Amino acid sequence: MGRELRIAASATEPGALPDHVHVALVADGELIDYALWRPAAPDGVGDLHRGRVIARLPALGGAFVALAGAEGFLPDTEGAAGQSPGAALLVRITRAAQGGKGPRLSARLAADEPAPPAGPAPALVRRGPTPAERLAALAPEAPALIDNPALAALLRPALGPRLRLVPAAFDSALQDAVAELAAPTVPLPGGGAMHIHPTPALTAIDLDAGAASAARGGKDANQLRFNVAAIAVLARQIRLRNLGGAIVVDFAGLSVRGRARLGPALAAALEADPLRPRFLGFTALGLAEILRPRVHPPLHEALAGDGERRPGGFAPLDPPPGDWSPGPR
Repeated sequence: MGRELRIAASATEPGALPDHVHVALVADGELIDYALWRPAAPDGVGDLHRGRVIARLPALGGAFVALAGAEGFLPDTEGAAGQSPGAALLVRITRAAQGGKGPRLSARLAADEPAPPAGPAPALVRRGPTPAERLAALAPEAPALIDNPALAALLRPALGPRLRLVPAAFDSALQDAVAELAAPTVPLPGGGAMHIHPTPALTAIDLDAGAASAARGGKDANQLRFNVAAIAVLARQIRLRNLGGAIVVDFAGLSVRGRARLGPALAAALEADPLRPRFLGFTALGLAEILRPRVHPPLHEALAGDGERRPGGFAPLDPPPGDWSPGPR
């Protein structure tokens, strides 16, 4: 079966772009990457702007820059050093606004970038890649199945002959896999569970062996088998939910010394992630520390719709995947 990019759009009027789009990269029927895309409200990563420096803040090591409709932060290491308030410059968004903070910028651009358009006001020069283009780049040989003609026309210049218009890009199994990403608890083999708790400072993930620790064999051996088996699920959930920044994991049972045996397997499982998260080791309390770059908003913020996490955890998918109506054919 190989890899496929599947692009499922919400229902729209004929010829109109959908309100939201679900983009999934699938390998042999298994979901390996996912993005929720709102065409009318892109996260801005990759966008090129003509900006205007508002203020230099040496204590923060950068400057605030006015963009078209927003403000971003330009670090000194990315081009703010030497800039004065009022200066106009080209900047690219390298990290989306998330967690209550504005976008991160860089003025380190390629030599062939266009000159800023004339005029003093900040302006958008060029949009960055869409989530569909971003996931398509991870599998250049994969066909792209899409169920909305207007969206197909938008993406055809980038994806070309890879696009195939189909009646429904997601089947029920893929819909269910995406719906599960809205829940804070992930069932694990053997009766255990993984609990995912995003906070403003970090994401805490707790593994609960449950009935798995009572399986035949010694308790320590059962807990080790359970944790080793859970590592692949852990790495997959981090990637699918686009968790970023500091992530701490409390493995089930095992002594602090025993948990150290999980380190090589955890580091190896994270290597498949295109953002290259780093396993930093275990704390004195036995918590595994992972650092994953923040680029696009995490899924729990995207599902909330307004960029803020709702009370009680994850907002529901909008609309629930099982109730999707594919776009016009």
